[in-house]
Amino acid sequence: MIEARDVVYAYEKGRAVLKGVSAVFEAGRMYAILGPSGCGKTTLLSLLGGLDSPRSGQILCDGNDVEKIGLARHRRTNVAFIFQNYNLIDYLTPKENVALTSALPPLPTLEQVGLTKEEAGRNVLKLSGGQQQRVAIARALACGAQVILADEPTGNLDEDTAAQITAVLQDCAHRLNKCVIIVTHSTELARQADVVVRLSKGKTQTVERSGDSRHFAPSSRR
Repeated sequence: MIEARDVVYAYEKGRAVLKGVSAVFEAGRMYAILGPSGCGKTTLLSLLGGLDSPRSGQILCDGNDVEKIGLARHRRTNVAFIFQNYNLIDYLTPKENVALTSALPPLPTLEQVGLTKEEAGRNVLKLSGGQQQRVAIARALACGAQVILADEPTGNLDEDTAAQITAVLQDCAHRLNKCVIIVTHSTELARQADVVVRLSKGKTQTVERSGDSRHFAPSSRR
C-alpha cells in the first residue's frame, strides 16, 4: 500500500532525523509508530503523507514514487490525516465538516464511527473531545483515501475515550480495509496495533509483529 524506502531526512541545519528508514505498510492493518521525542516519528508520518520530501530515498504508494505522482495529488487522493487537536472547523456541525471532504451524505459515515443523528447536527464545540475525534475520523473516511495517517489521535483523551477511539481506528483497518498508521506515545494503543514500529535515533530499531510476518518488510535496508 505505502512504503518508505531508504528514507533519509535532515533539517536545514544538517541534523539528520531519519537515517535510512525502510518500512512497508499494508491495507487491512493498523500500525503504531513508537519512539522517544525527536526520533523522527512525526517526520516519517509527514513524509508518508506527502507534506514534505525526503532528502534521499523514496516514498512509494502502490509502487509509485509519490514525487512522480505529485505531492499535492498524493495528499488529495491517497492519504487522509487525523490530528491530535482534531482540526475541525469550529463554527460548523459534524455533518458540515464531513461534507467538506465528500459529496456523499455525511450522516452514514458519522453513524459508522458512533455519532448519533442528533450529535451530528450540533456545533462541534458542543461535543466532547472523543466525539470531536470521531468527527475527524469520519472526515478522513469520507474522503475515500485508502491510507489514514494519525498523529497522536488519543493524546488529548481520557483512558476510556482513548480506548473507544482506538477501537474505531481498528475497525477502519480490519473491516474497511484501510491502511491505518498511528504515531503515538501510548503503549496501550500500541498493544492494539497489528504491527509496532519502533524508531530510535532516526532508525528502525525493532519491529513487533502480530500475525503474518508479511505485514512488515524486514529491515535489510536499515
